[in-house]
Amino acid sequence: TVPLSLGPDATIGEAITVMMKHEYSQLPVIVGERTVKGVISWKSLGKRLAMEKKCCLVRDAMESVHVIELDTSLFDAIPLIAKHDCVLVRDSNNKVCGIMTPFDVSQTFVELGEAFLLLGEIENLIRDMIDGRFSKAELEEARDPLDADRPLNDVSDLNFGGYVRLLQKPEAWEKLQTKLDRGTFVGYLEKVRIIRNNTMH
Repeated sequence: TVPLSLGPDATIGEAITVMMKHEYSQLPVIVGERTVKGVISWKSLGKRLAMEKKCCLVRDAMESVHVIELDTSLFDAIPLIAKHDCVLVRDSNNKVCGIMTPFDVSQTFVELGEAFLLLGEIENLIRDMIDGRFSKAELEEARDPLDADRPLNDVSDLNFGGYVRLLQKPEAWEKLQTKLDRGTFVGYLEKVRIIRNNTMH
């Protein structure tokens, strides 16, 4: 989406009002759709005011801004965002189509990492359920046949499919001493296994 912006001749009062209303840390300074003049931010404004410099119009408090292309890798953009506080994004028609800030980067990593964190939490909970309740021989029976050469010392050496194979056995389920329904639980566990495999690969 096209970022909210102001022209260089907008007043500082207008810039402050817009940033406060939208809770923005900075605003691009753009003329038309393509001519980037810079960026005004609380940081750039504070510098000017601290130095008691004239600050009536946006042009008086704006700083240069780095512009990247729409197809720039996120990992290439991150150092630029860290250095410049934000970057503007330009599309194939040379129009400014977005702005990226540290907030956007953190949100992106939350979205990317949330699945891995949830899957890890589920796996840890399953291990806690199983740990100490089964013999090494019982764990050996649940291991993936294709993984038979890898040493198995405790439950952490089982893969997720091993948890499913172990807990789908009625005699193994009895050892958990839970009132949860085995069929339903193992069914959910199998769905998690599929999601996990798709996520990891």
